[in-house]
Amino acid sequence: MKRPLTTAATVYFLTLFALGFVLGTVRVLIVVPQIGDLAATLMEVPVMLGAAFFLCRWVVGRWQVSPDLAARGAMALWFLLLLVVFETLLGIALFGRTLAEIWSGLATPAGLIGLTAQAIAALLPLFVGRRG
Repeated sequence: MKRPLTTAATVYFLTLFALGFVLGTVRVLIVVPQIGDLAATLMEVPVMLGAAFFLCRWVVGRWQVSPDLAARGAMALWFLLLLVVFETLLGIALFGRTLAEIWSGLATPAGLIGLTAQAIAALLPLFVGRRG
């Protein structure tokens, strides 16, 4: 994988992950106790996907990621790999969760919605900023 491609994917991931960490903290500590996990997740997802779209478009243009499907697919895979690793390590290190707890959390309605949003964010490089 070319360096600009991994740089673009890493910047996309780190920036979106940082935003998600901040919004997730607010969601869990403030919003969830007020309206519940599912409603709070449904409020957060459009914000994250909107941010992902604009951020992905900026990153693709800034690092001039080739519109070639293979290059965009590699960017999406690198993003997804970083996401899985960081989400898992964060769950274990910061929240003391086991792998089983992490995976079972994805089977809840809020978990499935969050997972779907993450998959959409990972796939955005395939579509954003491509011409023709």
